[in-house]
Amino acid sequence: MQKISALLHRFPRWAAIGAGALSAYGFAPWGLWPLTLACFALLIHLIAHAQNTKRAFILGWLFGVGHFTSGNQWIAVAFTFQAAMPIWLGYIAVVALALYLAVYPALAAAGAVWIRHLAAKILRHSREGGNPTPEPPIEPDGQALGSRLRGSDDVRNGPDSLPLIVAFAGLWIITEWLRSWVFTGFIWNPLAVGFVSHWFDLWLPTIGTYGVGGLMILASGAMALLGSRRWTNGFVLAAIVGVAILSSVKIYVTEPSLNARTAVTVVQPNISQADKYAPGYDALNFAKLAMNSRPLPDQAPRLILWPEAAIPDYLEDGYPYRYYQGQAGESAAGARARLTTLMADGDVLVTGANRLVFEKGQLVAARNSVSAMDAFGRILGHYDKAHLVPYGEYLPMPWLLRPLGLARLVPGDLDFWPGPGAQTITVTVDGKPVKIGMQVCYEIIFSGQTVDRKNRPDFIFNPSNDAWFGNIGPPQHLAQAQLRAIEEGLPVIRATPTGISAIIDADGRITQSLPLGTDGRIDAFLPFAKAPTLFARFGNVIPLAFAGLLILAALLPLARRRG
Repeated sequence: MQKISALLHRFPRWAAIGAGALSAYGFAPWGLWPLTLACFALLIHLIAHAQNTKRAFILGWLFGVGHFTSGNQWIAVAFTFQAAMPIWLGYIAVVALALYLAVYPALAAAGAVWIRHLAAKILRHSREGGNPTPEPPIEPDGQALGSRLRGSDDVRNGPDSLPLIVAFAGLWIITEWLRSWVFTGFIWNPLAVGFVSHWFDLWLPTIGTYGVGGLMILASGAMALLGSRRWTNGFVLAAIVGVAILSSVKIYVTEPSLNARTAVTVVQPNISQADKYAPGYDALNFAKLAMNSRPLPDQAPRLILWPEAAIPDYLEDGYPYRYYQGQAGESAAGARARLTTLMADGDVLVTGANRLVFEKGQLVAARNSVSAMDAFGRILGHYDKAHLVPYGEYLPMPWLLRPLGLARLVPGDLDFWPGPGAQTITVTVDGKPVKIGMQVCYEIIFSGQTVDRKNRPDFIFNPSNDAWFGNIGPPQHLAQAQLRAIEEGLPVIRATPTGISAIIDADGRITQSLPLGTDGRIDAFLPFAKAPTLFARFGNVIPLAFAGLLILAALLPLARRRG
């Protein structure tokens, strides 16, 4: 053990980037979550030995580079489905994104070390009667010589001190929340997603995804303390985390709503992204959708749920005629009439279909939309995707990037415009009103932003096109949908063209699914929703308050000593 520790301290930067790369293998599809805890324990050990905030920042940043490069490697696959840019640019994009995202764990690491140094300064100042003295010398192993002479009651009672760990947990919550909205946000694979099927997720309905990430940091901190033979603090922290997990069981139990069961049909046509825009594949795609959508004998009226951008037809009336050419009936009404041939009386179809935006008669943008339609071909409502993918559905700063040869991944020159945000559409199925919360594709990853809290739905529908994401992205996307189900106490239904389509109940359990690379259908009943969880009522106010309490807890013992 001493040899390993010596090696880590000889090459701390390589250790940080290596631990970061390995830590992502706790996420789907690998699920090695104990490895993730161990890697974060190593990060805590490294930053605890950092002599100043600058070194802690660098170590946290290197860890983040490894972590996000490994976790987001599926992005490179998306570049294989376009011809506007060289494929090798995808690998550069993965690393470039990681260089930016790594700033967030770097800030958490530097902030934790700064709080520890501040705590040490306050404590020395109080003991010396207000006469400040220089910082005690730092030995090669990063431990203050003065702390050894003064005894174990000093805040720096070991490199892996409790104040640093608790502060790091609080700051991790804050930086993950920042990552969800700064520069439009990219919160793919928050730390909690690696533990979605384990006991740690029992706190999701209370403190949400980011709060559970803070608990994971505390668990890793306990491992770091025990690994450094700080037995008392390590066991105390491990016991606190264990009690928190067990106590969450009672908080987690909520009563289901008493809505009548609604039949659903989820359709997966299995048209790959490589074939989606190839000549003749529109007809094949519709044939597969139709084959998997027609009613079964004696089947009750149902919701038919199709993937994102399932059809190329425009279903909305009022566009110039040329935009309808090539689709059924060469009109919106003709396209809708073709869809009604797949439906029985009382059915409602909810499908991804783009809409167009005109200003003064000129086409200016498109919207990535979901439309609901009844068996008579009447449009019941639209939802426009609000959280668009930068470089996927629109190109930021086109005046700069287009001359450099960069383009968005989705074919076409017309940028998508965002919709107003989370929305609930009410439809009637078999005489019963059903409230559908809409979240298109990666909108489902944004904790606290997926539900219209003023009009709570019966379930969240997440149509997506995961064909872009290779074999790694889809299971990660599915796991993040499970987080939303548990947080909000709502079922989530995913419909994708190539997998993984699934029905997730309000406990986050996958009740039925269609695997990658298969076509088929799921016929089932909509799972019950639960009563609104604490997180559903207050959103990310709760994890941020938890983060504040953790940071105060890191400083409170020092304030008491000073008093």
